Amino acid sequence: MLLAVLFWGGNFTFSKLALREIPPLPFTALRFAVGAVILVVVLFHRHGVHRPPPPLLRPLILWGVVGNTIYQLCFIHGLARISAINASLILAGLPTVVTVTAGLLGLEQTSARHRWGLAAATAGVLLVVLARNPGGGPTDLVGDALMLTAIGCWTAYSLGIRTVAGRMNALGLTTWTLLTGTPGLVLAGLPGLVALDWGRVSVTAWVGVGYATLLSLVASYFLWSRSIQAIGAARTAMYSCAVPLVAALIAIGVLGERPTVAHAAGAALIIGGVWGSQGIRPGRFASAGVAGGEAGSV
Repeated sequence: MLLAVLFWGGNFTFSKLALREIPPLPFTALRFAVGAVILVVVLFHRHGVHRPPPPLLRPLILWGVVGNTIYQLCFIHGLARISAINASLILAGLPTVVTVTAGLLGLEQTSARHRWGLAAATAGVLLVVLARNPGGGPTDLVGDALMLTAIGCWTAYSLGIRTVAGRMNALGLTTWTLLTGTPGLVLAGLPGLVALDWGRVSVTAWVGVGYATLLSLVASYFLWSRSIQAIGAARTAMYSCAVPLVAALIAIGVLGERPTVAHAAGAALIIGGVWGSQGIRPGRFASAGVAGGEAGSV
């Protein structure tokens, strides 16, 4: 999971490097088309032909569209408009949002600790949204709103796939929801894929595409699934708290972003809220149903 955290943290910076030359829609279409093919090959190699039972096809399509198509459209357009640091911090509050929402819907028990965690994470997100842009440009509330919408999509996806999670292995579930979500992304990006002059795309942009596809998407999904099997969902999910720190350090070093005191305070509130809401104590990890995906999927 430390390796997955490194890959996810770097994805914000490397994606922004690619987005300087490749528009968001063709970038996402290319990334997911290649990633889906690789995951299918990995799934076939590990489990052979792995068709989901017919009753599961409808929910797999629904949650694949919500958790991949719509989520990724919001995420990539949001990332293109705001800094890597802002994007990573806003998404960091996702585990607590999922937990509290599950409690409100009666899917699991929550406590005052969870509600206080959500309040702290929400206050932290507000600080980040209102802070000066660490990338040097103006604050973009549309980009922030797109990231918040992405959180809503991933929350719905995380709760929705619980209805099928026990009837498929983690890798199969991840692969099939990726497959059902990829066609919409490819259709949305097809005009841009055709129109773009690929001969003028630099090596740096291609490195960004390769990183976002092979490391952040394929390798991290696989590592996440293996970690859930080895140490459980709750302990695996806690590693996502480190993603904003890794993302900020890489963005500072590569993109020259400069976080403010408000970003530091917001990060402390968000990470503290997530950590506290999950009830982590030394040697003890609370149970939590967590769906696999890019740290809340990046």
